[in-house]
Amino acid sequence: MSAVRNNSVLHGISCRTLSILLMIALALITAYPLLAKSGKKSKKAEEEGPDTTYRDNRKLWDSIDISKIVWPNPPAITRIRYLGYWSGEKFVEKKQTKQKSSWMERLSGIATGSSFSDAKPRWQLVSPNGIAVDSKNLVYIADSKVRGIFIVNVDTGEYSMIKNGAEGRFKWLIGLAIDDTDRLFASDSGMHHVVVFDKNHKFEGAISEGLVDPGSLAIDNDNRLLYVTDAEQDLVLVYDADPPFKLIRKLGKPGTQHTSTVPGEFAKPAGVAVDQDGNVFVSDTWNNRIEEFDADGTFIRAFGEAGDGPGYFARPKGISIDGDGHVWVADAMQNRVQVFTPEGRLLIYLGESGLLPGQFQSLADVRVDKNNRVLTTELYPGRLQVFRYYTNAEAMAELDRRNAESKKRNEDKQKPASSPASADKK
Repeated sequence: MSAVRNNSVLHGISCRTLSILLMIALALITAYPLLAKSGKKSKKAEEEGPDTTYRDNRKLWDSIDISKIVWPNPPAITRIRYLGYWSGEKFVEKKQTKQKSSWMERLSGIATGSSFSDAKPRWQLVSPNGIAVDSKNLVYIADSKVRGIFIVNVDTGEYSMIKNGAEGRFKWLIGLAIDDTDRLFASDSGMHHVVVFDKNHKFEGAISEGLVDPGSLAIDNDNRLLYVTDAEQDLVLVYDADPPFKLIRKLGKPGTQHTSTVPGEFAKPAGVAVDQDGNVFVSDTWNNRIEEFDADGTFIRAFGEAGDGPGYFARPKGISIDGDGHVWVADAMQNRVQVFTPEGRLLIYLGESGLLPGQFQSLADVRVDKNNRVLTTELYPGRLQVFRYYTNAEAMAELDRRNAESKKRNEDKQKPASSPASADKK
């Protein structure tokens, strides 16, 4: 009986084994066409190489004809022209050479012809704030999150940096200003001071007296004064622009907890600028107005009110004065740059929310330099946009040219046409 039982067990095992082998063979036969097709695709893909090309979306900007981006629209005389933008170190594509990948590369998932060193780190604007321009027309940009100051040639795209931990120590950079000797002032609200560098970007000193939350900066070169907004204290502090950078006076009233609407006082001032006569313009951000003081700190006037349309403010921040005395104001919520007379009459505006040329996202600052370049910074896309302002004199010259051309055309129309008979007599 035991021999019979053993034979039946062996027979059962043999049947199960045979069934399993038959099932495996059937599966292989069924899957063979799919495996063969997949093998052909893999071989073809291996010959062509993977698509490892980095697609830089900024190339979309290169297809836009920026020469036609002007304000106001033609046929009106152009007063502002878009020139370009800068957002960081240019990406240079590395041409991939076709080479066969090893089985270990395929197993680890590394693309053919690539290596871990292909992606070179690039310095980019992340949270740009204050802007300044030196005597060489280089543009300085304070970046709060990078904790550094970019120094950019906007014509060539070349740049250098004042880096945290190397040339200085930064925590949260906000404002920048450069005097006529190329001395650089940089406000750091995280460090509660304004750091000073000489023209060679060597540390020269720090200003901390009376400061809690230093923000925007402005220089009065003629009177040698440095203006610093302090939003936390609702003040604008005035210092001697030369060592030992002594505190001279304060504009505004402290202790109002951002609630004062009294003329000459502030609620979270965020921007400051000085005109050619030494008059000081302050962006009184929470009061949605611009206040003007003379060089001695005496209140002159204020203009502006809350609203969402042109001529109104939602959160005015950056401010600058051009060579014609116009007041340029960057509004962070409207994402609009507006240009006013010192009395508050709106002249022109540009911008709306967006990423296209002339559009803004969380507008931070605006600066008009001596070459009539208009520079703006935005927080969300992390970029500097560059425009060209056409002065009153340039606009008048263009108007005269157009009038002369129009007069000549009218005179040509009024001239009598010569007849064939008179032509024969001659």
